[in-house]
Amino acid sequence: MGDSTVTPLEGREQAVPQAVAAGARERRLARLRSPRRPRLWFEILLIAVSYWTYSLIRNAVPEQRSEALRNADWIWRMEHHLGLAFEHSVNHTVNSVAWLIVGMNYYYATLHFIITLTVLVWLYRSHPGRYAATRLVLFATTAVALVGYYFYPLAPPRLMTGGHFVDTVMVHRTWGSMASGDLKNMSNQYAAMPSMHIGWSLWCGLTIFALARLPWVRILGLLYPVATLIVIVATANHFWLDAVGGIICLAFGFTVAALWYGALPYSLPRHVPPRGRGGALLPTKA
Repeated sequence: MGDSTVTPLEGREQAVPQAVAAGARERRLARLRSPRRPRLWFEILLIAVSYWTYSLIRNAVPEQRSEALRNADWIWRMEHHLGLAFEHSVNHTVNSVAWLIVGMNYYYATLHFIITLTVLVWLYRSHPGRYAATRLVLFATTAVALVGYYFYPLAPPRLMTGGHFVDTVMVHRTWGSMASGDLKNMSNQYAAMPSMHIGWSLWCGLTIFALARLPWVRILGLLYPVATLIVIVATANHFWLDAVGGIICLAFGFTVAALWYGALPYSLPRHVPPRGRGGALLPTKA
């Protein structure tokens, strides 16, 4: 006679707990990956600690001046090879209009904090179901930027040897900027690649464009990273290739969020789906 296909009782007793344990793990993972209602105290603490950690690591990267200057020379030669080395002309042209360049200096020093935090607050209040995933994009973008700062120190154009760029903060005595001047020792001057001014502003712009209802607000969202690109070039704080680095970091951030949540952040439900017994999600409208 052939072998029996009946599962022994002992085997079934062992299989049942394993299946239950596997199911429990899957449910826990599903709960972790599903949108949750953000808690204000936790978000404030998380953002504060995360930015403090980012600043600490960024400024702890050794300021490798000689390598940073060599990399800047290479970037400048590459842009000339591409026929797109326009930073010098933009820097000197805008610097000739005092009120404009001073305004750009303050823009560079402040708006990437103000606008980014404003968008986070707006997401928290109006799009709680999308908040965590969109915040993850921002955090992953910032985290991978630290890798660039460590492995590719880069001097900004204003610090290049023989570049003849105008350090607009020094020339116009702009208060409060860590790019140069009295506060330059508080910030790593050779952490220019990638540009998080571009990474963060594009994150803000895409979020506003995707989720805002008013057409003029959506247009302003798209104009914000464009204006930021002009500012970082005009103030000689970045090459335009640094902006490309910021865009690549942002693409990485969106990839991380899409893999974790199974969808792009903006396609998730606007509000946190209600949960039934055991934490199971109930169907909801977007």
